[in-house]
Amino acid sequence: MVTRRAEPGQAGVVGRLLFDFNTEFSSPTPGADEFAARFSVLLAREDVLVLLAGSTTEPSGLAFLTLRPTPYSDGPLAQLEELYVRPSLRDQGLGTELLRDAIARVRAQGCEEMHINVDEVDADTRRFYERHGFTNIQPGEDYRMLFYVREL
Repeated sequence: MVTRRAEPGQAGVVGRLLFDFNTEFSSPTPGADEFAARFSVLLAREDVLVLLAGSTTEPSGLAFLTLRPTPYSDGPLAQLEELYVRPSLRDQGLGTELLRDAIARVRAQGCEEMHINVDEVDADTRRFYERHGFTNIQPGEDYRMLFYVREL
């Protein structure tokens, strides 16, 4: 499966995919049109990367990443915000292809580290990322890293 970088003109399909993702998992979500309006701005930024897989009009999945400066390396830090594959197309390697392409692209931009937030109860997703070399334990430590959030 070929993946490609989404362009601002594809904000509508990106917004729909993210809305479908949130709806599938019963997460509070803005509407697809609101996402599309935001992505029309975000997709033009150099520090935002959205990869699409499948058809240009009806993509099968997406990887949405942000890049930010960090004093811990010369390049930016990558954050995988969302990785989504339509339910009927899962377990066919599409998520792996999106993740591999995302890693290659952020490495090419000088990133030395990628962060991913995963719900603790989502064991399948945690195993997926662990198969690809991600961990929630720093080398030399025996405890897990946690993510904290507070709405402002």
